[in-house]
Amino acid sequence: MTAATAWRTDPYTDALRAGRGPLFLRRDDGWLLPLEVERWCEAPDEADRSVLERCRGAVLDVGCGPGRLVAALAAQGRRALGIDISPEAVDRTTRVGGTALCRSVFAPLPGEGRWDTALLIDGNIGIGGDPAALLRRLREAVSPAGAVIVECAPVDVDERCEVRVEDGRGGSGAPFPWARVGTRALAAHAGRAGWVVSARWTVAGRPFLDLVPRPFPAVHR
Repeated sequence: MTAATAWRTDPYTDALRAGRGPLFLRRDDGWLLPLEVERWCEAPDEADRSVLERCRGAVLDVGCGPGRLVAALAAQGRRALGIDISPEAVDRTTRVGGTALCRSVFAPLPGEGRWDTALLIDGNIGIGGDPAALLRRLREAVSPAGAVIVECAPVDVDERCEVRVEDGRGGSGAPFPWARVGTRALAAHAGRAGWVVSARWTVAGRPFLDLVPRPFPAVHR
């Protein structure tokens, strides 16, 4: 079963419809990562606002979830599009005033190569289980002068694993690949994908990196 199918299973859909958890990612060894559904379904908080303030031009929110960031940008009159593989996430985003498509980041995207800012917030650097591959994909999606703002894990970790979405009450989705990276690991993955870190900051315990394309070496003639 694909990751797209896994995120459409009932535990995730039900949590978004209710606007609350509990919801977790479970590794094969039983380790649980709580997912902050309530925060995702609320208005942007201080940490989110620090991201919104750094967004430049047209914004692509990858894995937009219930759409709080897309809706906030739209309310500012900004051009913003959310993409998510969960139909419920897309529906909720449109209900709160954002624009969203049910689409994988690895599928063809509207405005391919013309987005000024891409967002990977709420752990979405883990999409696909390969941070470098995801960042290489975003080199294709954003403009040559574009940027990616990434939220990292608040610990020094560089992990690829298989997880399931669970609700803590017996509901479970299919396994899919995921990744967790801290700031140090993310900087290394970004370098391999053609990005450099232009800024880093932490708000309310949530660390972020702003990535810009690595310039091509000068050619001397």
